[in-house]
Amino acid sequence: MLDIAAELHRWCQEGRDFAVATVVGVGGSAPRQPGAALAVDADGEAVGSVSGGCVEGAVYALCEEVLESGASVRQTFGYSDEDAFAVGLTCGGTIDILITPVRAGTAARTVCAESAAEAAEGRTAALVRIVDGPGELLGGALRLDAEGQPHGALGGAPELDATAAAEGRALLTAGRTATVTIGADGSRCGRPVTLLVESSVPPPRMLVFGAIDFAAALARIGTFLGYHVTVCDARPVFATPGRFPEADEVVVDWPHRYLDSQDLDPRTVVCVLTHDAKFDVPLLERALRLPVAYVGAMGSRRTHLDRLERLREVGLTSLELAALRSPIGLDLGARTPEETALSIAAEIVAARHGGTGVPLDGAHTPIHHDGGSATSITGGAGRAAG
Repeated sequence: MLDIAAELHRWCQEGRDFAVATVVGVGGSAPRQPGAALAVDADGEAVGSVSGGCVEGAVYALCEEVLESGASVRQTFGYSDEDAFAVGLTCGGTIDILITPVRAGTAARTVCAESAAEAAEGRTAALVRIVDGPGELLGGALRLDAEGQPHGALGGAPELDATAAAEGRALLTAGRTATVTIGADGSRCGRPVTLLVESSVPPPRMLVFGAIDFAAALARIGTFLGYHVTVCDARPVFATPGRFPEADEVVVDWPHRYLDSQDLDPRTVVCVLTHDAKFDVPLLERALRLPVAYVGAMGSRRTHLDRLERLREVGLTSLELAALRSPIGLDLGARTPEETALSIAAEIVAARHGGTGVPLDGAHTPIHHDGGSATSITGGAGRAAG
C-alpha cells in the first residue's frame, strides 16, 4: 500500500473513502511483489496496480464491493488458461490480494492516513496488517514510527500487538517489506496469523565519485531507479550543480574524506569513476570495509590490476577485495556515457536481486528473483568502462 502513499495521503486529506487492494502473497512468475497496491475511491477513481494489467478489472470490482460492504476480503488469482475471457495471470503465477475498506472515522483510516503521510514525506515508518487468519482479525492494522514504537491495534489480544510490533521492527530496521506468520495469541505457535509488514524508509543512496560525463549519465539513471544520488569530486571547477542537474546533491571534497563523514546503510551503492590512484585507493580502502550493497570502480583491466596491487599494499585482504566490481558494469558492449551508465545500473540491479546478468532468452533462469547478495554475481566489464 505504501507504494501509492502520495496518492492515498492526498485522498485522506480530501476526506475520501476508498478501498485498497494489496498484493500479500505471490507464487511463480507473478508480475508484482507483496506491497503493490491498487486503490479505488467512492467515485470510482483508481490509482496503482497489482498485476500490471492482468486482473486489474476484477480487483477494481472487488474494491467497489468491499467499499460498499465494509468488510475486508482476501482473493487468490491464478493462471488464466485457453479461455480468453478468464480472469487470471497470463504469466502462470499466482497472487493473493487483500482488499480492505478505508472509511472516514474508522481505526483503519487513522492508521492508513498516518502511514501514508509518513511514507509520502519520506519518513521512516512501517505499516503492519493482518492479511491471513481469523476473519474477525483480517485487515487489522498498526503503525510503527521511526523508533519502532507501535500506534493503533490489530484488534486481537495485546500480546498479538506486541509480537507483531517486534516482527515489524526487525523488518523496518532492514528496510524490507515481507510477510511473517505468528500465533493469533502473540505466541510463535497456535492458530496462525499472517502479517504483511510494509517498510517506508528514505530512498537508498548512490554515491558517485568523479565529476565526469559518465557520472552525469549515471546520476540520471540512478535517480530514475529511485536512488538519492550524490556526486562528489575534489575539483570545484568540475563538481558544479549545473553539470549534474539530475543529482540530488553535488559535493566538493576529497572522496575518502566525504565517505568518512557519511552514515551509510546496507542499501548504499558506491560507484568510483575517477580512475585516478590518488583518489581511488584511499576511497576504496574505506568503501570496501563498509557494509554497503555495492562497490564498483571504473577503469581498464590494466588499471584494475594496478589498483588491486595498491589496495593490497594498504592492507586490504583478498576477501575484502572480492567485493569490488571492477571493471564496473555488465558487458553490454557499452561505448557512450549513457550506455555505460546503463551497464553499471544493470549490474547494481542484478546484485540487488540476485540476477545472473545473462540474457533471459534460452537461459532457463527465473525471470523474477526473490533477492540475493552482492557476492552472488560476477561482474563483467562494459567496453566503455575502461
